[in-house]
Amino acid sequence: MEYNIDAKGKKLGRLASEIAVLLMGKNKVDFAKNQLADAKVNITNVSKLDITKKKMKQKEYQRYSGYPGGRKVENMEKVISDKGYTEILRKAVYGMLPGNKLRPLMMKNLIITE
Repeated sequence: MEYNIDAKGKKLGRLASEIAVLLMGKNKVDFAKNQLADAKVNITNVSKLDITKKKMKQKEYQRYSGYPGGRKVENMEKVISDKGYTEILRKAVYGMLPGNKLRPLMMKNLIITE
């Protein structure tokens, strides 16, 4: 099944949770946690998401290399300028999916276009 969602004017978190439900297949009657749903989700107009200026400055994304002093922190503005709005939505959806072996497979079914 293929879903097309227009992100214009929508809030980031609400859109991400809607996408996560579709990717997991929770909207179907034959839902099973241990099976991959045959759902492809296409998102358009990601650059027109409704994100406040306060969130752009305050929301932080961090990663850790594993070495002492290897923690990197970037705010949302920096991530958008470097990688675009697609990365912001991708990180939001990734965090809302279950952390098991199916998560990378579900993320392959997410297609984002700006």
